[in-house]
Amino acid sequence: MDFKSYRTSIILALVSGLLLSTFWFFPDFAFIIFLSLLLQLVLRPVMNLILRFMRWRFSNGIAAGITMILFIALLILFLTLLSRSFLPTFTRFISDLPNLTLNLQDIQIFNDSHFLATEIDALLIEMRSFSAQILRSSLSIALSIFSKFIDFVIIIFVTFYLLKDGHLIQSYLAGLFPHASYTRIMTLFDRILDGLRAYIFSQLIMCLITAVVVFIYFSMQGLPYASVFAFLSGLAEFIPVLGPTIASAFGTILTIPTAPSLVWQTLAFYIILTQVNHNIIYPAIIGKAVNLHPIAIILGVILGDELLGGAGMFLAVPFIVILGIIIDDIYKDRMIVNHAKNLAKTVLPSSTETKK
Repeated sequence: MDFKSYRTSIILALVSGLLLSTFWFFPDFAFIIFLSLLLQLVLRPVMNLILRFMRWRFSNGIAAGITMILFIALLILFLTLLSRSFLPTFTRFISDLPNLTLNLQDIQIFNDSHFLATEIDALLIEMRSFSAQILRSSLSIALSIFSKFIDFVIIIFVTFYLLKDGHLIQSYLAGLFPHASYTRIMTLFDRILDGLRAYIFSQLIMCLITAVVVFIYFSMQGLPYASVFAFLSGLAEFIPVLGPTIASAFGTILTIPTAPSLVWQTLAFYIILTQVNHNIIYPAIIGKAVNLHPIAIILGVILGDELLGGAGMFLAVPFIVILGIIIDDIYKDRMIVNHAKNLAKTVLPSSTETKK
């Protein structure tokens, strides 16, 4: 094997493995960088819009600063609305959760099955412990929030510089590879960013649509905790396939003690919602930008959970997107090199014969 012909691909594979390993050895650092990258992808269109209308007045730095200020203002508004409408309902839901699970024990189908009865008892114990821990550990929660706030500030600054100097950083990183591969690496970076952008925007739209539809259904049926189940269903969309399934099961099961007559209707609602989302809305939104098979998604989510827990489930699909694009680039480069070698073997003998 001619390693010189494939040196860029080899370096690319080694660097990719090294970067992925940082999530195992330096998770906090890796999460901050990766979340900053995703946030930059979301805010980049806003910055481009500002530059388009204020082309002769603003530099990249000023446009990036305005973009971050708008984002922070929007985030504060969202958190204010969330604290007034969602948090009281969520607090009541956490307090009532042990009673809701306790009511499940009175259902005949659970009493007839020893396995289900055992699982419900275990769930009840966990829910009681979970709710009591939340109510009694306000100080720990406050300290945790403060720690996450520091991480949030770091993410804001990193995102600002990615917006301001993103192209320069991209060009610098491409310059670290062999000079002949500069254009290839720049194109690869663009493909990765476009793939991640398509994924994150599609997921945000899916989360919003799912949350609104679930909230409308629970409100129209008079079911309690509409905002809680809407939030959980929307958030679950960030874990494709497995997330919506778990959220649907959770919402249906907790309908049993609150509105037994609506259990089958709620189950049918979640099934229809899931099918419409992932067979009609999701393909229409994302198109062919991120072409992933459900098996790859499921295995990636499971592996992410095994390695990094909940954060790994959230980051699994973006990782698969990046790896898929890199593998595709390496494969195409190998085909091009092999084609060039075969062409050279065909041309050289004919040239020799002509000289004779």
